[in-house]
Amino acid sequence: MHIVDGALSTEVLIGGGIITAAGLALGLRKLDMERIPATGILSATFFVASLVHVPLGPSSVHLIMNGMAGVILGWAAFPALFVGLLLQAVFFGFGGVTVLGVNAANIALSAVIAAAICRRGISSPNLKIAMISGGIAGALAIGLTALFVGISLAFSGEELIPAAKLAFFAHIPVMIIEGLLTGAAILLVRKVKPELLSASIPTAGRSS
Repeated sequence: MHIVDGALSTEVLIGGGIITAAGLALGLRKLDMERIPATGILSATFFVASLVHVPLGPSSVHLIMNGMAGVILGWAAFPALFVGLLLQAVFFGFGGVTVLGVNAANIALSAVIAAAICRRGISSPNLKIAMISGGIAGALAIGLTALFVGISLAFSGEELIPAAKLAFFAHIPVMIIEGLLTGAAILLVRKVKPELLSASIPTAGRSS
């Protein structure tokens, strides 16, 4: 899901940079000391999960796990995923430095939106509903990321529209896999350490 350097127009790069800068500012403001360890773990999870790339035109397909980051971290998913993307660009050449703002915006904003949409279900006292909602958040985050990647490509040139469509449909299997993984992870967290979900369930820390 990393767009490479040189694929996007200047306008799209600037727009992505502005969104990411705003997301980072808000995420860092909401990142308290108690959530820093979880932020580091989820940043590392994203870093490792997305190392295995299947090239796909100017983009690529891989696991992301941004839905889980959004559910657990909320807006703090921005700094967590940004750091992972930065390290991948610097050490492995995945994506690129000039497109870092766009890639971070596509992945982190999707995580925040998916978590916000599924928040009520994830906070349900019924663990089955919480698990299903977590799964939907995981799948939705991938779907939104693929959609935003497609929009980024389409806005950069009509010749990239076929690649934009391909990027979306190629990620349908990834949506299913991440939905299952995130649903299982949310069920485990609700049973073992529900306070980790304080970004999605403000009362989780107090009720445990």
